[in-house]
Amino acid sequence: MIAGISGGARDGTVALAEPRRIVGVCSQERVTRVRDAGVNAGGFPDEALDLLLQRLGRTRRDVTRQVVADGESGERSNGQFERINHHFAHASTAYLTSPFESATVVVCDHEPPWVSVWTGDGATIRPVEWPPHGAGFANVYSRFAAAFGFRSTAGDQRLEALSRLRPGHRDSEVDRLISRVDGVLIVDPSLERRLEDRIAGDPDPGGSSRAALAAALQARLGELLIEFFGEVQGRLGSARLCVGGSLFYHSSINTLLKQSGLFRDVFVPVDPGNSGLAVGAACHALGAGPALASPFLGPSYSPQETKEILDNCKLQYSWESEEATVGAAVTALKQGHLVGWFDGPMEWGHRALGARCILANPLAPYVLENLNRFLKRREPWRGYALSGLQEAVAEHFVGPDSAPLMECDYRLRDVTRFRHALPSAEAAIRVQTVAPDGGLPRFRRLLEAFGEATGIPFLVNTSFNGFHEPIVCSPRDAVRVFYGSGIDLLVLNQFVLRK
Repeated sequence: MIAGISGGARDGTVALAEPRRIVGVCSQERVTRVRDAGVNAGGFPDEALDLLLQRLGRTRRDVTRQVVADGESGERSNGQFERINHHFAHASTAYLTSPFESATVVVCDHEPPWVSVWTGDGATIRPVEWPPHGAGFANVYSRFAAAFGFRSTAGDQRLEALSRLRPGHRDSEVDRLISRVDGVLIVDPSLERRLEDRIAGDPDPGGSSRAALAAALQARLGELLIEFFGEVQGRLGSARLCVGGSLFYHSSINTLLKQSGLFRDVFVPVDPGNSGLAVGAACHALGAGPALASPFLGPSYSPQETKEILDNCKLQYSWESEEATVGAAVTALKQGHLVGWFDGPMEWGHRALGARCILANPLAPYVLENLNRFLKRREPWRGYALSGLQEAVAEHFVGPDSAPLMECDYRLRDVTRFRHALPSAEAAIRVQTVAPDGGLPRFRRLLEAFGEATGIPFLVNTSFNGFHEPIVCSPRDAVRVFYGSGIDLLVLNQFVLRK
């Protein structure tokens, strides 16, 4: 087996590969329950590695190669690991987990050189010489977030959530603060001071003027990013694009790219950030061409294991048929309850896509209050993503044809139908499109059943985790979060727990 490894003090992740395919991916934080956990002193995310091996019925003796994606990864024992460049690892994750036989690859990250361009052809990825870019797009976005006071590791996501309240807003003063001259991204030295002065005039953290300013900053940076991608397309001419790096965590940026018309196909990997580098490292070591990677490559648990955990905790539960399990969830959702949904292998990316989710009814009057105030303890202006049947997306939303990884933003055709799930009347919303042959079958059946019961085959979907915790991994994690939070019903595969 090959072990791909990423992370240092943060983002420790391991990906395991057998000939021609990735067979398991897990981040250290999901096992240790410490958010953003890095690798241990020996350079391994040991707990994640051992759990994956145990789930696969293998041992460390089966791991014959260890490939590390370098970057902020720190020191490791000499000779124990093969090393690949940080940006090359991003390019490998983006291209080698895509469905394309060839593509242009662009990486925009917080690591130097900030932006890099590559070409993928078969199993080969080659760098493209490109002039210096100046300030990196990802770094500039983080500067925006810091100016708003969003300085935590999730600061960029908070800024993006704020900008969704006033999508597409423009501001001529903001436009003058950021520019590109001869291909170099230039930021006015007074950017932070001028933004802080503007923000000081609005004491409401989620107020309309702050949201408009955030949206204007995002729109201007997106405009310059599309200008850069136009130059890439003009030079390389490929119809297919793969992107990697932390900038592409932003669904607003991905939507711009997909709707720009510059490329026929745009692929965003399951995890385009640093925790996804382990997959690129393992894919590179395989030496094979691209193969679309499932987002569900984390640990899974058998019914017997789940039962033993529930019995050990002395809990009351019921074992239901698949139809009854889905029916219990639909009944609870129609009543406005929150449902913890645990099914199959864990997602290895940063989004909850149907395996480890907390679900809510988008038609329930207090859905945002329940999620923001009582469950996630977030600002009241924060919105949440929707998961829905792909064939119903065009009827209700304006946006890309599909977003199976919840990687794009959409605008509603009829705001009144989803008004309870929107933090503002004009808000954009992130959507996961679930195709008939995509995702986990039971999750799609749940969406179908909810649609039959309400006429709306969509559910509010947020990650299954406690306050300031990573997404749950095991049934024991799910039980603890269930009893320690405001979740009303827990579905553990076919086990149902009620409060």
